Amino acid sequence: MENAGVTLICGGLCCGKTTYARALSERTGAVTLSVDGVMLSVFGQDAGERHDEYAAGVKKYLLGLAVQLVRAGVGVILDWGFWTAAERSGTRALFASRGIPCELHFIDIDGETWRRRVAGRNAAVAAGEADDYFVDEGLTAKFLDRFERPDDREVDLFVR
Repeated sequence: MENAGVTLICGGLCCGKTTYARALSERTGAVTLSVDGVMLSVFGQDAGERHDEYAAGVKKYLLGLAVQLVRAGVGVILDWGFWTAAERSGTRALFASRGIPCELHFIDIDGETWRRRVAGRNAAVAAGEADDYFVDEGLTAKFLDRFERPDDREVDLFVR
């Protein structure tokens, strides 16, 4: 999105959302807002049983910040997965109600690539080379249980 608007980056764990958001930001000058970035900065690897509650609060704050930035003429990239159809449609509705253009970019990778990326991330985290979440069995199960692949009609740009 070249003008001041919002780009939602949708995709699963370790699919390349942050790498894509970084490249998109460099190309467009948009600011990237990341839930994981805030959560890891504040809580480190584990926010405990309240992780989802804290993440919801961070998302609410970042959505408000996104509105402020767009109104100031700055494009925004939201890098946090948008795992459910309800979250995607609710976020689009929020921006539409404020007259803010919004696009959904879906990063789609195959299962083998995903498993390879999870293993690579986990090795980097374990070695202290990455400030990302370690993807254990619990997080994998949570993702597999919650992720709703977007319908083609939801997606403005497929990234493969």
